[in-house]
Amino acid sequence: MSVYNYSVKTMDGKEISMEKFQGKVLLILNSATHCGFTIQYTGLQELYSKYKDEGFEILDFPCNQFSEQAPGSNEEIHEFCVKNYGITFEQFSKIDVNGANADPLFAYLRHATGKVPGAEITWNFAKFLIGKDGLPVKQFAPPTQPKDLEQEIISELKK
Repeated sequence: MSVYNYSVKTMDGKEISMEKFQGKVLLILNSATHCGFTIQYTGLQELYSKYKDEGFEILDFPCNQFSEQAPGSNEEIHEFCVKNYGITFEQFSKIDVNGANADPLFAYLRHATGKVPGAEITWNFAKFLIGKDGLPVKQFAPPTQPKDLEQEIISELKK
């Protein structure tokens, strides 16, 4: 199994295969626009701008599960992120990351990064680094700043 075995929904609700990102280093995260960690969008965009031409992608999945900190439609969330943080990386439809309605990709990521089955993501901005082979490399806790991921991203890009 790898992330390429999954499909996700675009902001407009169309299903796409994760195979679209085959051969790239990915940073997959759950986000929220009204969270204390929302400021991380600045650092995420800096990483993306710096490494996108080397095969790095950020895949952002808004999630309203944590204190309803991602209100609004997919379009409203995207407009907020572009206007306030200038993001240019991909955002997808709002999802759940925990519980019975958890997105299958995130259930896989939780399990594949060493979390015991059923363990939950604790908050917004949990981040998963994925190697070019589509296999999860590491999960980073929500408070982890994007700049603190840079060396690991570089390492994966060199492989």
